Amino acid sequence: MRYSQPGMTQSAVRLHRWDEIALEKVTEMLSRKIVSGDREMLVQSYVKRGCLVPMHAHDSEQMTYVLHGALKFLVGGEEVTVREGEVLHIPPGIEHQAEALEDTFELDVFSPIRNGWIGTGENNDAAD
Repeated sequence: MRYSQPGMTQSAVRLHRWDEIALEKVTEMLSRKIVSGDREMLVQSYVKRGCLVPMHAHDSEQMTYVLHGALKFLVGGEEVTVREGEVLHIPPGIEHQAEALEDTFELDVFSPIRNGWIGTGENNDAAD
């Protein structure tokens, strides 16, 4: 892709296709695909009913958008259920956990990026 806008280089613009990104099997209950820039990342997750992402916190701001299904979060001691069409915002440093109430398809946006997730295939904080 080529763009001629001032200050924009050819390497600055990339098109990603979800169907061309390998699905990473994190656990038997959780799989994901990751697209990352320099300062934010988008994670497409498939979470099976009953999957529990344990309590954790990270330096990234997180937005979780449930496209299908439902997730129950425990955030800062408060229980929040996020259903299809809803978005949960979790500020950086806030402890949280998630449980899939149904088979769930969701998108997470993290800023800054979760460096431990890029190119390692490791299970770092599972799905958070």
